[in-house]
Amino acid sequence: MSTSLPLTDEAPLALRWPAVWWSGLLAAAAWALAAYVTHHFPDQSEIVEWTQTGNFAVAQALVAAAFLLLAFTARLIPPLFRRVQGLGPWFVALGLFLAAWQAVTAKFSLLPMPFFVPPQQLIEVYQDDWVRLGESVLASLWLLARGYALGAGIGFLVGLGLGWSPRFGYWAHPVMRLVGPLPATAWLPLAFFLFPSSASASTFLIALATGFPVAVLTWSGVASVNPDFYDVARTLGAKQRFLVLKVAVPAALPHVFVGLFMGLGASFAVLVVAEMLGVRAGLGWYLSWAQGWAAYGNMYAALLVMALMCSGLITLLFKLRDRLLSWQKGVVKW
Repeated sequence: MSTSLPLTDEAPLALRWPAVWWSGLLAAAAWALAAYVTHHFPDQSEIVEWTQTGNFAVAQALVAAAFLLLAFTARLIPPLFRRVQGLGPWFVALGLFLAAWQAVTAKFSLLPMPFFVPPQQLIEVYQDDWVRLGESVLASLWLLARGYALGAGIGFLVGLGLGWSPRFGYWAHPVMRLVGPLPATAWLPLAFFLFPSSASASTFLIALATGFPVAVLTWSGVASVNPDFYDVARTLGAKQRFLVLKVAVPAALPHVFVGLFMGLGASFAVLVVAEMLGVRAGLGWYLSWAQGWAAYGNMYAALLVMALMCSGLITLLFKLRDRLLSWQKGVVKW
């Protein structure tokens, strides 16, 4: 015979309420500390007056209240708890980071102005200059899409030819070994001289940075396909076209996606350099403009946007990889 305690007011608290999410409680304390530092201590800078300090303190206090609520209710909603449980230490660290950032910049001026700015200045940049910043993001995305698509397409075809045709490899391999390892930025003077516009020159440089890793990894993937696959397909009557499109390419796709990932990372670096030196719009141009006017808040705001954009694009690429290569999901981490 089993007995159980009724969930009344006299029952222990642990029986009436799920366990507390301690990381959420610590996160609430960290964000409350950040709000306290932002609101309680006066701004020390005599150069810039930050108009968003009060609003930023309120926002941090609201986040602290949300974490406090989650600390006592998250375990009641298992799907939500599974999503936030592993992020708890990061929530704590972010709140402490914001408190420290606020203290060493706006409150105690431990870092020199205007080279280091508080977080509320980034909010002011997004509020006041969102049009120009948004246009720069769109221009960078369009330039990156053109160059990356061109480089990935040509790199894939070159890698496929290298891995499939010894005759093509005889001519293309030496050129690849000579031109490929050179940094794409080394071609800047020649590219801006040969191409009719800075936009086309920048597209070429991004394509060059993307194409080499895609070609090498595609070549490696095609060359590493098990010959037995071809033998089985030929036995069933497969022609050359079928062997390439239905056997070689699908088997090489894991290598191709590694090349696409490496090419995307290389294209970001070239994108910024090309926009700084040639084009009239884009995040690289925005960074150069902000540095020229000593608008360091704008520079940091653009860097944050660029980091989120790059991370988001790489995440989308990995989502596509996991969808197309479901049998290899999770093999390559991001």
